[in-house]
Amino acid sequence: QVQLVESGGGLVQAGGSLKLSCAASGTIFSINAAGWYRQAPGNQREWVARIDSGGSANYADSVKGRFTISRDTAKTTVYLQMNSLKPEDTAVYYCRGELGSSVYWGQGTQVTVSS
Repeated sequence: QVQLVESGGGLVQAGGSLKLSCAASGTIFSINAAGWYRQAPGNQREWVARIDSGGSANYADSVKGRFTISRDTAKTTVYLQMNSLKPEDTAVYYCRGELGSSVYWGQGTQVTVSS
């Protein structure tokens, strides 16, 4: 059974940093492309960042310059380094991975930024 498992969330003060991980398991396929999304209470899920098969990254304007998406050389784990965190970054963060011809979502990890 293919799974994407996020980790690294938690509680941090404004201005702090967290690094999220999204690890693939149960598959022989590597993560070709991946994205991070987030959903705050009462809001729709929104796109945060994406890394494509070639390693190029794109970011939502709200996180540009503060967040960095990356992938390990084995392409089994995707990361989201989050710096200069703000209270408005508080949300459940989800990773979305493209493995083979399929798309998978993780279960989410909570990030809470206190002011």
